[in-house]
Amino acid sequence: MLTECADGHDLRSIRQGPAPKPHRRSIASGVVSNPFDEIPVLPVVIPFGVAILVLLLWRLHATGRFSVPRAAVAAALAVYAAGILANTVFPIFMNPPAREESWIPGVVLIPFVDYEIGDAATNVAVFLPLGVLVPLLLARPSWGRVLVAAVGTSLGIELIQLAVQGPLGGGHIADVNDLLWNTVGGMAGYAIFLLLSRMPWFSRFADRFRWSPQAVAT
Repeated sequence: MLTECADGHDLRSIRQGPAPKPHRRSIASGVVSNPFDEIPVLPVVIPFGVAILVLLLWRLHATGRFSVPRAAVAAALAVYAAGILANTVFPIFMNPPAREESWIPGVVLIPFVDYEIGDAATNVAVFLPLGVLVPLLLARPSWGRVLVAAVGTSLGIELIQLAVQGPLGGGHIADVNDLLWNTVGGMAGYAIFLLLSRMPWFSRFADRFRWSPQAVAT
């Protein structure tokens, strides 16, 4: 039961005082404060995505394989890569808050311990597109090559997360569970692609987007 004084106010709230308000904006200047120099996301990921798109389009043009459907695959891959960077590496800070204790890397090496089903489902869903994009890029896509692409991409993400934890105060933990479920997502995407490719209409449609017209998925 709450203890109240004569005017009806909660004594507990009076002792504690008003809840502190986050200092997000300076009233005098009208400028959003950024005490830890958080690196903005868009000025990094947009040039990153554009650079990937330019390189992929240059590759198509240099090999004489440029077409609008293949350029669409390049654009999809560039957007996908930029989105992955934005959601798995940021936030990072140029001036992270000081730690009272020495930095201990945030790494989880034991799988399936205190790992939420929702997190697993999210990691699977995020890597499903990779399992579809990779076979469109390769001349001879296979289970092994898609596996290498999925593991390599996920491992790269986890290593970057680990690298930025200390010097840049990154908020993500390198987790072996993420690596496992990302890989499952990539392979599931490839399985879906193979099943759909058994349908003649989808196979003809996908052929327009393949970077190698004679590619045969195995």
